[in-house]
Amino acid sequence: MVVVKNCLDVPKENVEEAEKTQIQWLIAEKDGAEKFFMRLFTVQPNGSTPLHSHNWEHEIFVLKGNGKVVTEDKNIALKAKDVVFVPANEKHQFVNTGDSIFEFICLIPKI
Repeated sequence: MVVVKNCLDVPKENVEEAEKTQIQWLIAEKDGAEKFFMRLFTVQPNGSTPLHSHNWEHEIFVLKGNGKVVTEDKNIALKAKDVVFVPANEKHQFVNTGDSIFEFICLIPKI
């Protein structure tokens, strides 16, 4: 069954161990997704996700704002329409570096 909804209707949840960051599970198991999930992250000014790693890859599409992805050896500036591939087991963190909301879509496999 095809599922269509508006992201404004999906509840926001605070991200544990993050600063000023919320997540919305746009497409998940409850929608019938069997292999991949789609999430929307909203990072407020001076906010960030925790520096972390996990054993799955994920893909990021930046929707708005300015930020950076932090790895163990790099800080890479990000802006709207940038895409990011994070390999499995790579430490990473997303940081809002701007004065407005930093927002991105994150796709992950069902784990």
